[in-house]
Amino acid sequence: MKVLVTGGAGYIGTELVNLLVSDENVKQVIVYDNLSRLNFNLFLGLKLKNHQKLSFVKGELLDSRGLRKILKGVDVVYHLAAKVTTPFASSDGHVYEQVNHWGTAELVYAVEESNVKKFIYTSSSGVYGSSMEAVDESHSPDPKTPYAVSKLRGEDHVRRLMNKIDTYIFRCGNVYGYSKSMRFDAVINKFVFEANFDKRITIQGDGKQSRSFIHIDLVSKALNNLLTVDLPSGTYNLVERSLKVFDIVDELKQLIPELEFIFINQHMKLHQLNVKENQMVNKTLGISSHQNLKEELAEFLSRFSF
Repeated sequence: MKVLVTGGAGYIGTELVNLLVSDENVKQVIVYDNLSRLNFNLFLGLKLKNHQKLSFVKGELLDSRGLRKILKGVDVVYHLAAKVTTPFASSDGHVYEQVNHWGTAELVYAVEESNVKKFIYTSSSGVYGSSMEAVDESHSPDPKTPYAVSKLRGEDHVRRLMNKIDTYIFRCGNVYGYSKSMRFDAVINKFVFEANFDKRITIQGDGKQSRSFIHIDLVSKALNNLLTVDLPSGTYNLVERSLKVFDIVDELKQLIPELEFIFINQHMKLHQLNVKENQMVNKTLGISSHQNLKEELAEFLSRFSF
């Protein structure tokens, strides 16, 4: 099959592409990315096994003509491309609306005119907003940031495809873990970097806020496995575990005893969101088991150069 990955040079995209080019079911992989993060790590290092399957097209989601051209002959679309710089998600709502909402709309319009058979969209658990109780897919979305609003609006466009082709919306938890294209604005990644090199972690708020997370290896594995498993079209949570900020700090403290931490705006209680693990989905996608957090963090630390 022929596969298109929008945002394929990004954090999740880099790891997914590695798996796709090694998948015997995949004959060709096209990475479609505008390289707006100036992240070129997908193109560096040793050549990928079966790299002859892989090609790159620099393009924009809002380029209607370009999208229609690149979709010719494509069987499966992974739509990962998004504006995702979360710490600044309230600074320029227009950019998030243009890329995540209307960019997704343009892609869906193009898919509707193509012969694509399967469409996978990575949304965000942030569409739920905040909740003291763990939420599942039946919980009504209540996004709190321009980023989350734009992702939810993107979902609305993708959902139009569900009565036409196999269509999946995955509301992913906070992604963490080593990748050569990793993001350092994600909380666990930021903490591990600071812990390794500064021996000091900066905590926003009082540290009691909790979030739901999933390791980069599990996300990429789940998306790759979706090519061959039997899962009904739908909207699904894709999370591994929920953690409080202090849970992460405690584990790092065991690994680095001299670690210190300081609070920024400790008087502020930041919103929290726990998302229920969808055990059926995780089992179907082959990601039902995971490492101990301490072991994962130890492995993560070992990947730094010094």
